[in-house]
Amino acid sequence: MAKTEIRTANAPTPVANFSQGVRKGNILQVAGQVAFDPATGAIVGDTVAEQTRQTLKNVAAVLEAGGASFDDVVMFRVFLTDTGHFGEMNAVYNEIINSGPFSGRTTVYVGLPAGLLVEIDALAVLGD
Repeated sequence: MAKTEIRTANAPTPVANFSQGVRKGNILQVAGQVAFDPATGAIVGDTVAEQTRQTLKNVAAVLEAGGASFDDVVMFRVFLTDTGHFGEMNAVYNEIINSGPFSGRTTVYVGLPAGLLVEIDALAVLGD
């Protein structure tokens, strides 16, 4: 079974040797996305709410390019730089991911490059 790179102009271009997403069979892994505007490369937003919104927009773009949607996601991983940002991120997440059955989710706290407050990746399974 071949591994297929997923690439779209609607999400930021990776800055190293990795794909925006990879599909193998019915499994689609979306690489960690951050709040970069895909057209300009600039960070979108100064708050975790603004950045979460853009980050999920980027995740959705890669999912779509791979033939999937949020409905196909079985696991989200959220990486935050500050434990105090959880509530604000969670409110935006709940606004966007608002129909069940819901995926699993893990939230961890990490260091990210300057100005970035959140990173999110997703694992989707397509078909039955």
